[in-house]
Amino acid sequence: MPTEPAHIPLSEDELRGITGYAAECARRVLPVFEKHVPGDARPREAVDTASVFAEGGRRTAELRQRAWAAYKAAQEATHPAAVDAARAASHAAAAAYLHPRASAHQVKHILGAAAHAARVEELTPGDHEDAPTGTLDWARDHAPSAVSTVLGRLPHAPSGGGRVGALLRTLDTALRTRPTPTAP
Repeated sequence: MPTEPAHIPLSEDELRGITGYAAECARRVLPVFEKHVPGDARPREAVDTASVFAEGGRRTAELRQRAWAAYKAAQEATHPAAVDAARAASHAAAAAYLHPRASAHQVKHILGAAAHAARVEELTPGDHEDAPTGTLDWARDHAPSAVSTVLGRLPHAPSGGGRVGALLRTLDTALRTRPTPTAP
């Protein structure tokens, strides 16, 4: 019986495309975090640092530290939408550290920011004018080819993870079945 490869190919350009995509997904919900936790810049700094890497910057210790800082902001937030918005930011910065392992867990690194952003949308329907709408559709329609290409090398998203896990699996399926994207 053939076994799955332990590793997948993963280029730096693909890693940058995935990170830029994750940053844009998270950026959509930063206003929700900032509304509930004014003055805490950690999630925004994580997203901004991820964007710098995506645009050609170096993958530095600062990027990893910003990811952890956004994660800590999520742990400290009390409003559920703020928690998920900070988690989206943490996933965006952490996307730069996607491992080339053929593991379903890696799907979370690619789509975690989008899934948490979609959860923010569910938690804030009509809450205020900055709340995003159509996040899953937006994430599907704006995913660069690197996202679908790398997902195609990985097993499908794992089970579990509550509502965010369900959103992640929905997006994973949509991106694997969409026509080949033409965007870079």
